[in-house]
Amino acid sequence: MTLPQETIRAKRDGREIDPTEIAAFVAGLMDGRVTEGQAAAFAMAVFFQKLSLPERVALTEALMRSGTVLEWDLPGPVLDKHSTGGVGDAVSLALAPMVAACGGYVPMITGRGLGHTGGTLDKLASIPGYDVRPDLDRFRRVTTEVGCCVIGQTPDLAPADARLYAIRDVTGTVESLDLITASILSKKLAAGLGGLVMDVKVGSGAFMETLDAARGLGEAIVGVAGGAGLNTVALVTDMDSPLASAAGNALEVAYTLDYLAGRAREPAFHAITLELGAEMLVLGGLAANLPAARERLTAALDSGRAREVFSRMVTALGGPADLADHPERHLARAEIVRSVTVSESGYVGRVSTRAIGLAVISLGGGRTRPQDSIDPAVGFTGLARAGDAVGPDRPLGVIHARDAAAADAAEAALRAAYTIGPAPGGANASLRDRIA
Repeated sequence: MTLPQETIRAKRDGREIDPTEIAAFVAGLMDGRVTEGQAAAFAMAVFFQKLSLPERVALTEALMRSGTVLEWDLPGPVLDKHSTGGVGDAVSLALAPMVAACGGYVPMITGRGLGHTGGTLDKLASIPGYDVRPDLDRFRRVTTEVGCCVIGQTPDLAPADARLYAIRDVTGTVESLDLITASILSKKLAAGLGGLVMDVKVGSGAFMETLDAARGLGEAIVGVAGGAGLNTVALVTDMDSPLASAAGNALEVAYTLDYLAGRAREPAFHAITLELGAEMLVLGGLAANLPAARERLTAALDSGRAREVFSRMVTALGGPADLADHPERHLARAEIVRSVTVSESGYVGRVSTRAIGLAVISLGGGRTRPQDSIDPAVGFTGLARAGDAVGPDRPLGVIHARDAAAADAAEAALRAAYTIGPAPGGANASLRDRIA
């Protein structure tokens, strides 16, 4: 085995590392032959010197093989979607049951909130009784019987990635495109997927704020996934406004239930959900083309099949059987609900979407430290998007807070996040690019 310090030295000096060296380094991270300091040095070397495509593939596959790699024997394709994170991004909660209702199988492994972005895992944890980290047997069973199972990462799948990520988190290397790509795809490959659709967010509420950066990440993921044998499409989607009008954990679950039931179909959220789902169906051979796939997904929504699948998944993972019919009985609610209006009518211009995400955290709906607990009840509903009319009778949003002081701070943050003008401006298209 090449000594860890020699692998680090090679990458520090900009030399290409052999796949066997990368595999040995990752194995050493698991068995203790590679120290945390060496892993940190490797991550920093990669951050500055970058990885070639073969190196990216080798690192991704080594992280994947550090734990269990699932294999499926199912009558339909195994598909998934992953988002780089945003504000009001509840798409996964709706999309997994929609695709399952169309004949796909979706074993979706999600994460906690990161920075200002909300995490699907935290949203699911706001459902009483829902087991967000079942063992692999239960994960397999629910996926097979229901068609979808949305959970958090288990210790069995890509454990070396979890170790490397914890080191990156405290060494200033989280933003490395190479390491982001390997981290995302190692977990997806370990889940035994047949097709993946990446949702790369771009804008004021995304980690990638420019279209060039978002395209770069999308191209990296598609390239590495292809090199590892996973058919993948990446969509670059807008995050210059909150995607859903709700931001906060239980509030986004309630929003999803309204969406699945047809009580609310906001255009931007609906469009992105359909586009991502349509790509999944085409990748899995469940539809001949994107228009046909959109029709199938719409039928799954309108018939109630997607809502039924969601309810079955919740029940199978320990949640309440009547959540879809009576969310008010089960989802936490805040004591203070306050609308935030402006005195003069106008139109939303720019939105600092990141600031809205940070305001959710300040309310208690996210973490400032890894060990922090989350209040599922707090956040915002009715959030305005760029181009929306606002005024005395059309609020910027509605605050859900535990006390008056928290509500006051959230109101100040929400007002500061919006720029209002006298005339409607042009909002960005929801779908900004497609990479395949």
